[in-house]
Amino acid sequence: MNTIDLTPLYRSSIGFDRFGSMLDTALRSDKSAAGYPPYDIESLGENEYAITLAVAGFGDSEIDIQVEKGVLSVRGKKVEPENARSYLYQGIANRSFERKFNLADFIEVTGADLNNGLLTINLMKEIPEAMKPKKIAIGKSGKTLEHKAKDKAA
Repeated sequence: MNTIDLTPLYRSSIGFDRFGSMLDTALRSDKSAAGYPPYDIESLGENEYAITLAVAGFGDSEIDIQVEKGVLSVRGKKVEPENARSYLYQGIANRSFERKFNLADFIEVTGADLNNGLLTINLMKEIPEAMKPKKIAIGKSGKTLEHKAKDKAA
């Protein structure tokens, strides 16, 4: 398997340490489980997103949603019914699954709904006030004014 050299990215970028490991994980992921369950990622607005997974046959109690260290994990574990059925053909997948999504900084899960076999997870980008861009006025800092006052007194 080929590896990608991210050294040029690290030379001119700060804080993208996780990017390399995310890219490496994506390249090494198991391709056989990549198609189940199928999902959509939707942009609902400037800072709102939704992930919809097709989880037909799973109930609320059989699905586990967790967020840890910037990774959203959705797991489904099918509970075997007490009375075993005898199928002639079984085309509906009732197998357990785990699907992971890497979340960017400041993406928060705001809720989840299960309706008609579709699990929808709502996400929102909430940038803290301290991280939002702010305008810096030129020549308005306190140090500059104090320095000018000292020069005039001398």
